[in-house]
Amino acid sequence: MKCGLIIPTLNAGANFEKLLQQINSQTLQTKKLIVDSESTDGTPALAKKFGFEVFTIKRKNFNHGATRQFALEKLLPLDVIIFLTQDIFLKDSTTLAELVKIFETDSSVGLSYGRQLPHSNATLEAALLREFNYPPKSQLRTLESKNFFGMKAAMASNSFAAYNVEILQKVGGFPKNVILCEDMYIAAKMLLSGYKTFYNALAQVYHSHNYTAAQEFKRYFDIGVFHNRESWIRENFGGAGKVGKNFILEKYSALWKNNPREFFEAFYRDTMKFFGYGLGRLENFLPQFIILKCSMHKNFWQQEGNFYV
Repeated sequence: MKCGLIIPTLNAGANFEKLLQQINSQTLQTKKLIVDSESTDGTPALAKKFGFEVFTIKRKNFNHGATRQFALEKLLPLDVIIFLTQDIFLKDSTTLAELVKIFETDSSVGLSYGRQLPHSNATLEAALLREFNYPPKSQLRTLESKNFFGMKAAMASNSFAAYNVEILQKVGGFPKNVILCEDMYIAAKMLLSGYKTFYNALAQVYHSHNYTAAQEFKRYFDIGVFHNRESWIRENFGGAGKVGKNFILEKYSALWKNNPREFFEAFYRDTMKFFGYGLGRLENFLPQFIILKCSMHKNFWQQEGNFYV
């Protein structure tokens, strides 16, 4: 298979060199491209040092879907495209080879994404969330998976994912204008088109975030905006379902046993998520200054035509 690898970057920081070293040590060889949003910390020069082709776009023009499609088209023709984010670490030298292995055995799989393990500094809540979203057992999903997983059947993460390029293009490629969740958008399109997606628990990276309550509010506001604009996903897959509710109960139980203070902090963050998500779904009725205060991805709103009001 002819494989490519793309990383969108913005001031990737001191740890980025470690990721670049890991990529160059992989058993799977790929064409490599960075699409950079006007970094000021030397990220493009560092990427070139490690053999990456670099394209620079204006920071205000970055879009989670359109930018990835732009980068993909720079590398075509390809059989498989891998997407990473700048803040992960690969577990070993076969990580990328393991991620794409499914495409060699099942031509109906359009998307493969791997297991994300918590960083060493992850909070207990962040570690529990990683365990829920990225369990130790692999899962091959079809449209029927929604009957058990609900919306989680369409889960994917472009922090560490690979796509069958032919199938990706058949479902229309990455959406031109989404605030985030371009990976879920594609996963849902593939499942609805009769293709499969694959969660590969054997392909592993380290990736987690310790978000504050304010950050969670803003992130879930943007998720609410996405679901408001792409209402077809909820209509076809439903909500989080029983699986999500069970996780919340298990999380609170584990946090209470470990430290009651962490329990109350998590409850506060979840409350902020709930209100942020609900407000995001009501974006049509909000004035622009409220939207800008609530959103994590403020550049999205600077792009023409993204305000309804």
